[in-house]
Amino acid sequence: MDQIKFDKTGDGLVPAMVQDAQTKDVLMLGFMNREALQKTLDTGMVTFWQRSRQKLWTKGETSGNVLKFVSLRVNCNEDSLLILAEPVGATCHTGHPTCYYREADADGEGWKTITEPQFDPDEVYKTAS
Repeated sequence: MDQIKFDKTGDGLVPAMVQDAQTKDVLMLGFMNREALQKTLDTGMVTFWQRSRQKLWTKGETSGNVLKFVSLRVNCNEDSLLILAEPVGATCHTGHPTCYYREADADGEGWKTITEPQFDPDEVYKTAS
């Protein structure tokens, strides 16, 4: 882990692309600091640094749709990670299996949805009123 350049951008974070270990579909992109990566390795559950809330966030802690850690790869510059994971449920907070569920139209003017949601986010992410 000491080879990973967490300090290259000055914020202690590296991008971490998550890919389905079996299908090789790209599931999501998150950011990890040293603590998030260590927690991922220790628990087997993919954990990120949530920039908006400035705290650790284990994928699925609210929805139950977790990412089980399979393996870790680092790029040639040692400043980004590829996490291979086994998704349990949909990965995207929108209910889609991947965060990359939209594809550019042939004319490049709009987007078309290429997957169906697996859950209703309004039901999963209910907030207390």
